[in-house]
Amino acid sequence: MNELTVDHYPLAGREWDALVRIWEDTEPPTGCMVEVVDGIVSVAPPRDARQNLIAAELTRALYAVIPEDRGAYQKLAVAVPARYGLYVPNLVVAPESALRGAGHFVPAAVAELAVEITAKTSARHDRVDKRTGYASAGVPLYLLIDLWTPAGPVITLYGEPTDGAYRVLQTVKFGDELTLPAPFELTLDTGVFPVD
Repeated sequence: MNELTVDHYPLAGREWDALVRIWEDTEPPTGCMVEVVDGIVSVAPPRDARQNLIAAELTRALYAVIPEDRGAYQKLAVAVPARYGLYVPNLVVAPESALRGAGHFVPAAVAELAVEITAKTSARHDRVDKRTGYASAGVPLYLLIDLWTPAGPVITLYGEPTDGAYRVLQTVKFGDELTLPAPFELTLDTGVFPVD
């Protein structure tokens, strides 16, 4: 992941607008994506097959329980201006109405669930920076599927955001069941997620 700090740009007083312009104007290599995390612009390589397979399995499960006016969106950019962030999570559940006329991104606050599946290069951002960003934006549920813990893949569900922090609702290893609370009321069989 290449990073270009905001300090390289004259941002006097209009930091957020400048970050959005940089994000919109950055032409990543084919398949790569651009994110801004805590004011740092990053270009990440394409997501690997395992991340895509997990996102697809999770999307199928979510569409069985979400109302028709909601969608499960992969690679939907969400804005967290208070944390100087433009994230591109692996999956977001949000009302369709929030996407109509939205342009390149939507406010993170419209998300009902944000899902990050760690890559080796993004694990710290997903575990710390984005978790804080989603909580500060008031995203009710954050699902972190961490493929790179020393003990093996772990899934942590965070919720009840207060003062920019989440409470851990559940942590399971791959193969165990994980329950998403209301409004989803979904028990996930994580045994279908590929381990390697």
